[in-house]
Amino acid sequence: MADALIAPGEVWLVGAGPGDPDLLTRKAEKLIRAASVVFYDALVGPGVLALVPDHVRIVAVGKRSGRHSRDQGTINDLLVEAALDGERVVRLKGGDPSIFGRSAEEMASLADHGIAVRVCPGITAASAAAANAGISLTLRGLARRLQFVTAHLRADEPLSLDWQALADPDAMLAIYMGRSAARDLSEQLIAHGLPPETPVLVAANISLPDEQLLRTRLDLLPIAATATLPDAPALLLIGQPVAQARPSGNARARDLASCHTAATSDRRVVRYDPR
Repeated sequence: MADALIAPGEVWLVGAGPGDPDLLTRKAEKLIRAASVVFYDALVGPGVLALVPDHVRIVAVGKRSGRHSRDQGTINDLLVEAALDGERVVRLKGGDPSIFGRSAEEMASLADHGIAVRVCPGITAASAAAANAGISLTLRGLARRLQFVTAHLRADEPLSLDWQALADPDAMLAIYMGRSAARDLSEQLIAHGLPPETPVLVAANISLPDEQLLRTRLDLLPIAATATLPDAPALLLIGQPVAQARPSGNARARDLASCHTAATSDRRVVRYDPR
């Protein structure tokens, strides 16, 4: 029986991937179907939620930049309460639970109450964006290192990062929740040594039907960041491999050789060619 995958009183932190339900792992889908309650983030795609059986209780716990419906402490308490009530608990997190998913905080809270907790990894947004844009996140001779950073901040908190380490011309930089910090990111990375013409990909609603991929350059990032879906979460890929972008069949669009838009029925790729 599917129910045997999750013991009563057990919690699984499950990676929901970037949004497309076809990018779920087989294990993630089995766990969703085996749950008695599912707690989900705002970044979980509607197609993923559609897989939750009708008899399973679902609870929105929000958490998108600027629109937190629940604070982390409340989410921890909800998970603990459900587990202690003998529920089979799935905590759905966009992308991978262990990449800017605050999984450690939830695991620690559950462990403090003697609750068994396990993790099912998921595809992170950077991997899905790179796949659809035809970009290799690591590329011999251009990017020997991959750095993951979040630009998500609490209100009025300054963006404080190791700019010198991030401004590495031999690395690929993946910045999660980078839209609102686009100006600071552009200015600081250039000030610390990255050339203004460094290629950048802005990716919004990754893997969803209205996905947008916009290729630009570092000095134009503040403008480009406003050109994609304004309310959608955005990921930035910064580094020389972006110049090699060849949108895959997954993107269902073609990259163009100037500042134009290639529109299909459901997705868009925009390219700024710095030549």
